Amino acid sequence: MAVPGNDAPAPPPPGLADTELFATDAYRRSFDSAVLEVDREQGRVALARTAFYPGGGGQPHDLGTLSWGSGAAPVTKVRREGGLIWHWLDAPELPDRGTETFGEVDWDRRHLLMRTHTALHILCGVIWTEFRVAVTGGNMDPGKGRLDFPLESMSTELGQRVESRINEEIAAAREIVVTFLGREAADADPALIRTSANLIPAEIDPLRVIDIVGLDKQADGGTHVLSTVEVGSVAVTGTESKGKGNKRIRLEVRPPARGTSGAGH
Repeated sequence: MAVPGNDAPAPPPPGLADTELFATDAYRRSFDSAVLEVDREQGRVALARTAFYPGGGGQPHDLGTLSWGSGAAPVTKVRREGGLIWHWLDAPELPDRGTETFGEVDWDRRHLLMRTHTALHILCGVIWTEFRVAVTGGNMDPGKGRLDFPLESMSTELGQRVESRINEEIAAAREIVVTFLGREAADADPALIRTSANLIPAEIDPLRVIDIVGLDKQADGGTHVLSTVEVGSVAVTGTESKGKGNKRIRLEVRPPARGTSGAGH
């Protein structure tokens, strides 16, 4: 996560907006799609397109429901595997290949994850601005998350200061935009890919970039809100030392102001 640069964005990969709906519209709650593949042994189907986020980068996969002419089932797990996005269904019978389906994302859970993910990016931006250190690890659940940084020391006072700075950035209502950046340009910016660059396969080109305008910019595949104000507010709930040069900050997001929950489709 880094201060925004001046590189010109690249167009999304061909067909991405038509197949991975979550990548270009995090507010998409429902969609129609045909079944591409069926794996009855594992109880899962791959769809031609989907709004379900398959998980990655510390963000959990979405949950929801999938319905078709003769049935409906909860979607209990989503994962990218073998070039497809698979959806595990809690159902005795699965739809056949080619069946038209209707998917609905559990919106309350998705939106809470969007707010949480954005709050963690704001935390990274604040730490980068003040200390110029990168995140070394992290995780999130709906409404709470944690990040690790190579800081020399940690204290309750630092946590309070960080909490105040995060909420200042939220109140600033910074715009959050999704762009795509060519891999050569991205690899040349060590601040853009804050986690190990070699963890992102070289064939992913261009990279999807989340830009909190004026604060933070990072290669990222997850879902986010459109403005920092939509996060609501953040409380730093814990600061820990995990060893020399490894300090952890935990946070929780609190309800946003009414009328800022985002528009659905």
